[in-house]
Amino acid sequence: MEKGDTTGPISAEYILKDPTIKFAVLETARGGILRSGLGFSRCDIGIITNIQEDHLGISDIDTLADLARVKATVVKSVNKEGWAILNADDEYCMKLANELNCNIAYFSMDEDSETVKKLSKQGEIVAVYENGFITIKKGEWKIRVERATHVPLTLGGKAKFMIANVLAATLAAYLQGFKIEDISLSLQTFIPSAAQTPGRMNIFDFKKFKVLIDFAHNPSGYKGVEEYLSTVDATKKIGIIAGVGDRRDEDIKECAMIAARMFDHIIIRQEKHLRGRTEEEIIDLIMEGISSSERTVTYEIITKETEAIKHAINSAEDGTFITALSDVITNAIEIVQEYLDKENEEV
Repeated sequence: MEKGDTTGPISAEYILKDPTIKFAVLETARGGILRSGLGFSRCDIGIITNIQEDHLGISDIDTLADLARVKATVVKSVNKEGWAILNADDEYCMKLANELNCNIAYFSMDEDSETVKKLSKQGEIVAVYENGFITIKKGEWKIRVERATHVPLTLGGKAKFMIANVLAATLAAYLQGFKIEDISLSLQTFIPSAAQTPGRMNIFDFKKFKVLIDFAHNPSGYKGVEEYLSTVDATKKIGIIAGVGDRRDEDIKECAMIAARMFDHIIIRQEKHLRGRTEEEIIDLIMEGISSSERTVTYEIITKETEAIKHAINSAEDGTFITALSDVITNAIEIVQEYLDKENEEV
């Protein structure tokens, strides 16, 4: 209906005021909650996927405990008969369980963790990743919904953070009353792509190399990409990275340090999202992070994103894997798609 950063209360109201809408799935951004709430008073299901170090140091939110209080707004808005879905692998999510006045279900990547064992003994509903399956557990009783490798979003089961997201979504659908076979079919037929899920692990297959575009912009996101790249065979891994000006120094440096671990060559670009800092300031922090890594990697600075992506593609050798961790997804996708279309036309 409308393109843009549509995760705030005004966007939620825009959808919910439409009388034809019967079912809405809304992302509720931290900034919007702080500025003016959720845009609705009650919901049937609320999910917190994780509470990670992002946006700290902004709007008086300085610690993970502060951030947890903001995110708790979502699950505290759940109807008494509704369900809060919490990440059992996240200590801050688990602390919120004591504050809620609704039903609670959980998801976890580790069926054998002490937390999951305890929840299962108590008869709680937990979605787990076990033996390669997306599974829903209640006590000792299990329903295997689908094999993770059959779910395109997980990139063949290699993107672990996507499996965690799939667990949360599967659990929400199950608790809402959707049939298991319908959930399974939906998981198998939802294809991640630049058109369907722009900026979420979009892979473009060229004849001699591949390009991945992802919106990762914090240490947690970078670690997710790093875990995926560890499963990728490539002759050379090139990363295009930038810093976000309103993040803490340590967050910008940590992202750069993770980049140095997962790439052989880094292209630093920094034309957007300065947010109160100078371009030089952010680039200095990135270079500091790269140099603090135990690996020696080569790097260069190409400040404009369009030029950085073109340079990476034009210099790619056979077997190269290029990763653009981009905050301006539309531009990045358009450039790569143009190159891919041109290559296909030449066939």
